[in-house]
Amino acid sequence: MWRLAGRWRRPGLGFDFRAASTAAMTCRAVVLSRFGGPEVLEVRPSVEVPDLRPREVLVRARAVSINPLDLRMRSGYGRSIFEPLLPLILGRDISGEVAAFGSSVSSLIVGQEVFGALHPTAVRGTYADYAILSEDELTLKPPSLTHVEASAIPFAALTAWRALKSTARITKGQRLLVLGGGGAVGLAAIQLSVAAGCSVSTTCGSKSIDRVLEAGAEQAVDYTVEDTELAIKGQFDAVLDTIGIPVNERIGINFLKKGGHYMTLQGEAASIADSYGLAIGLPTATAILLKKQIQYRYSHGIEKRGKKKNLCDGPVLSIGGHT
Repeated sequence: MWRLAGRWRRPGLGFDFRAASTAAMTCRAVVLSRFGGPEVLEVRPSVEVPDLRPREVLVRARAVSINPLDLRMRSGYGRSIFEPLLPLILGRDISGEVAAFGSSVSSLIVGQEVFGALHPTAVRGTYADYAILSEDELTLKPPSLTHVEASAIPFAALTAWRALKSTARITKGQRLLVLGGGGAVGLAAIQLSVAAGCSVSTTCGSKSIDRVLEAGAEQAVDYTVEDTELAIKGQFDAVLDTIGIPVNERIGINFLKKGGHYMTLQGEAASIADSYGLAIGLPTATAILLKKQIQYRYSHGIEKRGKKKNLCDGPVLSIGGHT
């Protein structure tokens, strides 16, 4: 059961949800009370919904998606931050309808179909009948997309956008290499780069070859049967590594032009903090990044710059260029 409290505008014009309150509202939610496998997730029938802040929107979920970050967090990634906050509701993406909104929201009305994504560090996620997002985390859902399709887009696409537009600042005519183009972030990166007038090469598994070529990649290398370093030719203005294993970092750096950008979605800060605690882990991660900066500056003639970001955020590492 749930209810919304608000005020009447004036006779005949219906209920004003702008000042709506979610006091005493509850809904079903998938709750994480401890870290582990899928079995630790628990469906609870009556979870409290917090009051809306002025810029927040209550969204009735029609579809949500499962991101790799959700799976990693469920297994304990970021436990140094999130364990004291258990129980959590996981989930970043959502597609649904506006059910209510805070007093300062001006761009949305009740009943509109919207989709969007929460920040990676949000502790109340979207695995619930009703989720709360800020106004700027939502946009109108195109009528051509189903809720299921729309829910699969935001977090992955925004991650790719942030890497390419905010960090690498790609421009028309540049070359981009995507390591792991068959995943959601990689596929979004290919489409965004092609739309910006860039040429794209990518690595992926055999099942994804046709998909990445249809998305606009000029070259797709099946890493399971080909040697990436031999199959790909030339240098690139930006390399986006969606896999984040050491061999990919070495390959990506070697393909990078001087002054280019190497970006990875798998940062070391959270994992190290989980192993050693925040007090030791964060300085250790900073020292590792500094060591890599010096290493690549002297071995490749490029400067490696790390951006200060949230521990579960991505991309977390950038080399060269205007970061």
